[in-house]
Amino acid sequence: MSHMFALAAAAMATLLLGVSPASADAPNDRAALAGLTEVKVAFDVQNGDPKTLLRQLEVIDETRQSLINQGVKPSFVITFRGPATKLTQTDQSQIKPEDREEAGKVTAKIKALRSAEGVANLEQCAVAVRLAGTNPENLLPDIKLVGNGWISLMAYQAGGYGYIAP
Repeated sequence: MSHMFALAAAAMATLLLGVSPASADAPNDRAALAGLTEVKVAFDVQNGDPKTLLRQLEVIDETRQSLINQGVKPSFVITFRGPATKLTQTDQSQIKPEDREEAGKVTAKIKALRSAEGVANLEQCAVAVRLAGTNPENLLPDIKLVGNGWISLMAYQAGGYGYIAP
């Protein structure tokens, strides 16, 4: 019995030695952000699944907030094209009925991002609107219609924006 107690005590001591102290810093991006006061990023959002798109928009928002919390000013452009196009519309007739509730959450997140600090623009590619068979007049009011999303992304990159395709 004392042998089992000794083994348990040794195992507990090993576990305690491997635990980091409670005062350890939370994960941060100090090294990557050293010397930066602003970051400019153009997000190329294409996912047409409302649950996945919502998660992507939430992570973009979390990233924006994290930069602000770490003293770096974000300048984000979020561009929509491809299958995401159907989720930037006020007309939900092309969205499966079972996806419409989640699509409404995407709409609400887009509206919140439009007024969020550090979001410079939300854009929808007109080529994608045409190819998706959607109506440009049904574009959410918080999103700007641009002629060609690729040209827009090229221009942002030429202007110093990094490119991220979530």
